[in-house]
Amino acid sequence: MTSPTRISIDPHQTGHEVPRRLFGTFVEHMGRCVYDGIHSPGHATADDAGFRADVLDLVRELGATVVRYPGGNFVSGYRWEDGVGPRAERPVRLEAAWHSTETNQVGLHEFAEWADAAGLEVMEAVNLGTRGVAEAADLLEYANHPSGTALSDRRRANGRDEPFGIRLWCLGNEMDGPWQIGHKTADEYGRLAAETARMMRFLDPGIELVAAGSSNHEMPTFGDWERTVLRHTAGLVDHISVHAYYEEDPSDPASFLASGAALDRYIGEVAGIIDEVDARTPDGGRIGISVDEWNVWNQTRWNEVDKPRVFTGDWPIAPRLIEDDYTVTDAVVVGSLLITLLRRADRVSMANLAQLVNVIAPIRTEPDGGPAWRQTTFHPFRLTAEAATGRVVPVRVDGARIATARHGRVDAIDAIATVDGDEVHVFLAHRDLDSATEVELDLGAVASAEAVVITVPEGGDRHTTNSADAEPVSPLALAVEVADGILRFTLPPLAWARVRVQLAA
Repeated sequence: MTSPTRISIDPHQTGHEVPRRLFGTFVEHMGRCVYDGIHSPGHATADDAGFRADVLDLVRELGATVVRYPGGNFVSGYRWEDGVGPRAERPVRLEAAWHSTETNQVGLHEFAEWADAAGLEVMEAVNLGTRGVAEAADLLEYANHPSGTALSDRRRANGRDEPFGIRLWCLGNEMDGPWQIGHKTADEYGRLAAETARMMRFLDPGIELVAAGSSNHEMPTFGDWERTVLRHTAGLVDHISVHAYYEEDPSDPASFLASGAALDRYIGEVAGIIDEVDARTPDGGRIGISVDEWNVWNQTRWNEVDKPRVFTGDWPIAPRLIEDDYTVTDAVVVGSLLITLLRRADRVSMANLAQLVNVIAPIRTEPDGGPAWRQTTFHPFRLTAEAATGRVVPVRVDGARIATARHGRVDAIDAIATVDGDEVHVFLAHRDLDSATEVELDLGAVASAEAVVITVPEGGDRHTTNSADAEPVSPLALAVEVADGILRFTLPPLAWARVRVQLAA
């Protein structure tokens, strides 16, 4: 066991409010996320609209707050009109982004009703790849205008009398990427985004708009893209997006476990560009950062093994795409990324774990009437979304540090805390692969405490996964001692934990 780590927290310190939209998720018409995921009419639990009740139960349990829809790369070739009206009359299309066949059996009406049942705010994306200002304005009018126009009355005729009232809108997706349908330069996209934003605000001044930032930090245009787009859209948009995925290099697990440090730098650089440009929202506030795609994803396998197979041959309906099996290690990294998002709550306005079901997702389903189940990454997300309320307060960590090849030296234990009234929640990620660490948590006057931990299960290893047959990786009780205002507990190697503390009066 390493030397004790002391973590000090002043629960009375001021801090930024936790944005509840930080716990968003993402549903794209990709792979088995929609069809054979949330929607499977032949399943024993399916409702009259074809949505699986067992999946809906898990989505509610996960505790997500916002859902981005319908893409993703998919949206850059999507005709929203295909997904409204009688299902029997909807066109079947070739879907170029993921080389699939799109049946359009789930569209705006069905998805919005499902999201409402799941307790999710819809974050709608518009197509700025093959389409533009007019089509985005049409969709907004169809969705949000009460009645009395051709489009709003068409919505009513399609079964929805009241407007959907969608407040959050994404202006396209990853338009900097050459893989994107309708890929554009920063100037081309910035001008189109500004024109679209202006028109949408003419129709509904109360909406919030998200401009597309860089697809990842390693894009050669990163930085210049943000500056250009913000100069075009300042005063018209409320947020700019960040997309961030992390994967393990088997020869360097320490750097993977410190992925939160990379996300922290990425957010910091985008925040610096926002300040440099002095980009403002329509009401004069500072533009927020929407981390509207983030996760762990084995992209090397996708590029080297899966994608060549997927993009040849037939055009299947809902093929299996990037259904990564997540490990204990992945769960700890996801938990640490959540810690980073909380720490950056001063700049991050919302975030979306990508995606929700089957596609690099915390929830998986089995075809042919099989069950739905929780991946390892389900648990840190649920435990954080459930407990992180009130305000974020900083913590001081005094303990061992770990050397990483990509991020330098980082704390062996990454931590953040939230305070809501007399209740404190502390979230910790233990990055040490080999040694347990004794933790002393100093909060002052403490009445009681309890904790749960996600770690390597008994008899398992750090590559242990869950499956439809068994979920060996799940929260376990963590013993906590309280004496003289100090909490003491031992974090096993490779662990993520949540500690709930009730402060004394």
